Amino acid sequence: MKKAFIILFLALSITVISFGASLKIGATPRPHAEILEVIKPLAKEKGLDLEVVVFTDYVLPNLALADGELDANFFQHAPYLDTFKSDRGLDLAVLVAVHIEPMGAYSKKISSLSELKKGALVGIPNDPTNGGRALLLLQTAGLIEVDKDAGITPTVFDIVKNPKNLKFRELEAAMLPRSLVDLDMAVINTNYALEGGLVPTTDALVIEGEESPYANIVAVRTADLEKPELNLLKELLTSSEVKEFLESEYKGSIVAAF
Repeated sequence: MKKAFIILFLALSITVISFGASLKIGATPRPHAEILEVIKPLAKEKGLDLEVVVFTDYVLPNLALADGELDANFFQHAPYLDTFKSDRGLDLAVLVAVHIEPMGAYSKKISSLSELKKGALVGIPNDPTNGGRALLLLQTAGLIEVDKDAGITPTVFDIVKNPKNLKFRELEAAMLPRSLVDLDMAVINTNYALEGGLVPTTDALVIEGEESPYANIVAVRTADLEKPELNLLKELLTSSEVKEFLESEYKGSIVAAF
């Protein structure tokens, strides 16, 4: 009886320690912070307070996580995380894959790819993984061909065929929607497209399919992977409530990865 009481006491103590606290999560505004707002009340019911810190770039959230300023971040896909942590020597890991944001090509000047003129200026993200992803999308659309040996991170120097002699301008991903007026076309991440007032399912001239390998993930420090509060975060982000929110709010522009 005494032994059972001790076990019950320890279990209750662990619950209080684990879930009577808060998690600080870095996220870009849309859709990541919006998704976190959906699960905030669900987490609160289980004794976990979520604090969402909004970032508008793709560099600071990983640095803040590695430095211990955040408990997790939610803004990137796994290939980007792999490249970033390798380049910076960071010990970060994937907690869970949540959704896919199909990357698309947009324009203020043309309404179909067939209208793209020779020598057109095309904007792409300036980070290796998203820049490479953009070039692979343009290859899928038949506009260019890249060296097969470049894998999933080709650069403009890996373009081996460019029949329209397209010119490329590499810009910060967040700047691309605002730069559309100066470009003939730009390949834009869905979160920034949405922030820029674009509707991927109707405005994109070409867009990735649902089979895209670039699922957006929650990243944490590797040493924290088994923390109970992070396991709860994982459960909530792959819940039916989140799936229903994605379907109703984004109507196919963003799809669940679970």
